[in-house]
Amino acid sequence: MQMSTDTAVSLGRNARPVPAILVGGVVAGILDALTAFYLYGWSMARGIASGLLGRSALGGGTPTCILGLALHFFIAISAAAVYYAASRKLKFLAESPVVCGLFYGIAVFLVMNLIVLPFSAIHFRGPFQYLGLVRGILIHMFLIGLPIALSVRRYAS
Repeated sequence: MQMSTDTAVSLGRNARPVPAILVGGVVAGILDALTAFYLYGWSMARGIASGLLGRSALGGGTPTCILGLALHFFIAISAAAVYYAASRKLKFLAESPVVCGLFYGIAVFLVMNLIVLPFSAIHFRGPFQYLGLVRGILIHMFLIGLPIALSVRRYAS
C-alpha cells in the first residue's frame, strides 16, 4: 500500500534532523549573539567563556572570545536538538511552531538562568532587575525559541 505525500510528511518520514537542528540553532545563535553584542558590547563572548573558565576569562583576549562564541553556538544548537528530539514524540511541537516556539524560548531562558548560570564557574544567581528579566524572556521567546521551532517545522515535520 502506497502512502500519499501528505501522509508521509505528517508521519515525519521526510524528516531531516540535521538541517532542522543546525539551521534552527545557528539562526537562533546569530540572532541572540547580535542582540547580546548590541546590549553588552564585545565583552559578551568573554562573559560566556567565564561560565566555563571563571571570572579571569573576563580579561581574556581573542582565544577567550572564540571559546565564548563556540560555547554560545554549542548551547543554541543543543537547544535546537532538544526541541527536535521532543518534537518526535510530541507532534504538536512541529504542528504549532509559533505558540510552542514562544513557550520553548521561555523554557530555555529558565534553564539558562536557574540551572546553567548558577552551576557555572561564575555562579550567577541574580538578583534580576525587572527590565532585564522582561527583555531576556522576550529575546529568548522571539530570537531563540521561535526560530528553532520554525526550523523544526520546516525541515522535520
